[in-house]
Amino acid sequence: MNALLEEIITPTAGAACVLTGVVPVHVERDGLWETDHGFSMADIPMTEGQIGQVVREIRERWLSIEGVAIVQRLGEERPGTPTVMVACTAARHDAAVFEAARYGIDRLKQIVPIFEKEADPE
Repeated sequence: MNALLEEIITPTAGAACVLTGVVPVHVERDGLWETDHGFSMADIPMTEGQIGQVVREIRERWLSIEGVAIVQRLGEERPGTPTVMVACTAARHDAAVFEAARYGIDRLKQIVPIFEKEADPE
C-alpha cells in the first residue's frame, strides 16, 4: 500500500483514501463457514483495459483528484489477503477522495470480469 501511495502522492496532495477488498475469513453461505482460500481469475488484457477505463472515469468525474491507482490481484490468496485496492489522492480531504475511491471499487465490480470463488477447508 505504501508503494502504491508513493506513486500517486503529488507535491500538493494533502489527502489520500485507500479502499481495499480482502479474502474473507468467514463467508455466509447456507450458514457460516470458514474460508480456506480465495481465487480470482480474469482475462488479463481485457481487465487492464477496463481498469484503465475506471481510472479515466474517476478523473473525469472528480477534477480535484490528483492521483488514482488501482491494483487487482489474480490467483489463489489466503484469507485476510488484500485482493483489490483503489487509492485516490487530492489536495484536501474534502475534495472527494472518499467518493472517488468508493466509486472505483463499485465500478470495478460492475465492469471488470473478475471471477471470484471462496473455497471451504473440505
